[in-house]
Amino acid sequence: MKPTELRVALFSGNYNYVRDGANQALNLLVGHLLAQGAAVRIYSPTTATPAFAPIGDLVSVPALALPGERGEYKIGLGLRARTRRDLADFAPNIIHVSAPDMLGHAALTYARRRGIASVASLHTRFETYLRYYGVGFAEPMIERLLKRFYNRADRVLVPSPSIRTLLHQWGVTTGIAIWSRGIDHDRFHPTRRSLDWRRSLGIADDEIALGFLGRLVKEKGLGIFADVTAELRRRGVRHKVLVVGKGPAQSWFAEQAPGAVFAGFQSGDELGRAVASMDIFFNPSVTETFGNVTTEAMAAGVPVVAARATGAVDLIADGVDGYLVAPTDVAGYADAIERIVADSDLMRRLGESGHAKAASYRWDTANQAVLDTYLDLMKNRARCPS
Repeated sequence: MKPTELRVALFSGNYNYVRDGANQALNLLVGHLLAQGAAVRIYSPTTATPAFAPIGDLVSVPALALPGERGEYKIGLGLRARTRRDLADFAPNIIHVSAPDMLGHAALTYARRRGIASVASLHTRFETYLRYYGVGFAEPMIERLLKRFYNRADRVLVPSPSIRTLLHQWGVTTGIAIWSRGIDHDRFHPTRRSLDWRRSLGIADDEIALGFLGRLVKEKGLGIFADVTAELRRRGVRHKVLVVGKGPAQSWFAEQAPGAVFAGFQSGDELGRAVASMDIFFNPSVTETFGNVTTEAMAAGVPVVAARATGAVDLIADGVDGYLVAPTDVAGYADAIERIVADSDLMRRLGESGHAKAASYRWDTANQAVLDTYLDLMKNRARCPS
């Protein structure tokens, strides 16, 4: 089969209404598939005020907003009659689901009942979110549900080897392939660093800008981040917390990290400038599957201190291009950051090593791996029809 014979129905819980790493990857994937001649149609909840214009043909599906402080997110209500008619008219030969929600389950059921090839990609460690909202006891149950979900697909795509290992530990027996990630190397580069921009935020040239990048939600490790900065203050380690991003936990985080500078949401070349203007990137999150923000910091020549968890362990060689620390070890994080602050040569070496390693992450290569997975799956099904 050729790429031009593929008809891919992609199901997403959030294709473009809130910007995040997962939907950025999905949009870039669709762009690559379209460029190779494949037909693609996307089914996702939408909003009247999307975060960015979608790549490809986007069909809005019925959805409800999540309750509580995460109301910016929506959950698709399965495959309603109108969506089914549109899907039947499109006549896909591959169904790709990107979230284990009601819509994703319904799409896999649709594929299985009609003998359509199916692929599920994993983007977020949803099971870890529960520990940040007081219901961590339910994590094993969520893992069992996720195991069932991914075992229903014909092939699973994960962004890193550590996530493949995790799924095997859960008992996922479906074939697993790697869909890595890429970087815009023009945007994320050491030359984007701007002392003028730092000064405009009140960060002195001789201050260490300890950076956070991402949505301000508790599951990104904000509590640990605040505890570590408090420990650094107790030790007298001079630094200024630089926060790039926004989200519902911003007010809470501002109280927990007094003196932090909030640069707000940044995009495009302004985002590249913000990342390169950090001195150390600190990522204590354990919810990452790959860590796009980590590779962006590495590409910008910024040394990284991160949780020894999925995603980061695939990217960072401890002591070579950054430091990995046990996820809740506040003193260990502070030791690593203090070590870098105290040694400018070490800071430079770590940054240069990370920049060199990040050069291998290319979107074209990553997305071609997905296309190759589609084609291999179709070839196997043609050879061994069910």
